[in-house]
Amino acid sequence: MALVIAALLLYVPPVFISGINLFFWSKRRPRGGCGENLVSILIPARDEEHNIERCVAFALDQGSVVAEILVYNDRSADGTQEAIDRLLLQHGEIVKQVATQELLDGWVGKTNACARLAEKANGEWLLFLDADTILGRDAVESLVIEATNRDATLLSAWPRIEMLSLMEKLFMPLLNFVVFTLFPAPISRFDGRSSLGLAHGACILAYRETYLANGGHRMVKDRLFEDTALARSWRADGQNSQVMDGSNLVSVRMYSSFSGIWNGFSKSYYPAFDSVVSFLLFQSYIALGFIVLPLIICFAVFVGFIENMNLLLAALSLVPRAIVAIMFAHSLWSVLLHPVSVMAMLVLGTQSWWRYAYGSGVTWKGRNYSESGIKAKDE
Repeated sequence: MALVIAALLLYVPPVFISGINLFFWSKRRPRGGCGENLVSILIPARDEEHNIERCVAFALDQGSVVAEILVYNDRSADGTQEAIDRLLLQHGEIVKQVATQELLDGWVGKTNACARLAEKANGEWLLFLDADTILGRDAVESLVIEATNRDATLLSAWPRIEMLSLMEKLFMPLLNFVVFTLFPAPISRFDGRSSLGLAHGACILAYRETYLANGGHRMVKDRLFEDTALARSWRADGQNSQVMDGSNLVSVRMYSSFSGIWNGFSKSYYPAFDSVVSFLLFQSYIALGFIVLPLIICFAVFVGFIENMNLLLAALSLVPRAIVAIMFAHSLWSVLLHPVSVMAMLVLGTQSWWRYAYGSGVTWKGRNYSESGIKAKDE
């Protein structure tokens, strides 16, 4: 009975939340025109020589709704500038480069780049894209219509995460698992609490007038986890921020190797939490619910303390992960290997916390950041 109660307490909430996300988070794309020259597409790029031209190519295919495409070279050390030069030569009438400025103390590289881009933008709407983001057909028009329908001045499209390698397919689903077993997306549409703000930095649409009035990325200038922080700050300022299922509009391959996954998640894992207490509570819950309790149940069955049917309680720990897999078309084998992924995630989270709180911070794209996200040096 104790095991049953523990399993219900640990697994019913994530099953419920992931279930309502599966059934009530609509993928429908609104139809109809929304006007011309409304959107400035803004792309910050640091060491993105392999991505920037493809990103801009799909942005160019969005039609007359796009007024301009502005690119910011954030002091790249690779061939990003050469790629931008080719874009300017071929599409100079719509693609522009915003002059690179010194990264000020107290600013994270990406937030600084986004702010500089927004200063030069002329569109009624600002669409911030990561340089590895791929827009689907009519994606920009759909985003503007959806934001208008929701009366939102900030709208993020949660993208389809492209996973090609074995390591990506094993570990990248953890992002969707964590988010969509904790975050009730359909409820957030109608509940304006700031804690229900969510955004994915790969695709964020903001109404320019509101962005400039509330300070935009200046509100989150020192945050490495700037996307969701921006959505929450937006709501705290009394504005309506929303997140939509953008899996049929936007895709992104966030990381292509195990080292990229590890370093990328280390950068944002601990900063995603408001305090060390919330971080430790999350780590404890994940460890207890998805590693410790299933192991206890399996061991008790193996030595004969409890009946074999209690293995169903251990299997219940995979149900939230399976629901999220259905939502995002993850592979079945990644669900079965979920405990392995979770163990790696716990180690990664602990490392992220230690490096921020007691170590020298983390290095991301040549910059070192401390616990607050503030730049320690810019090389």
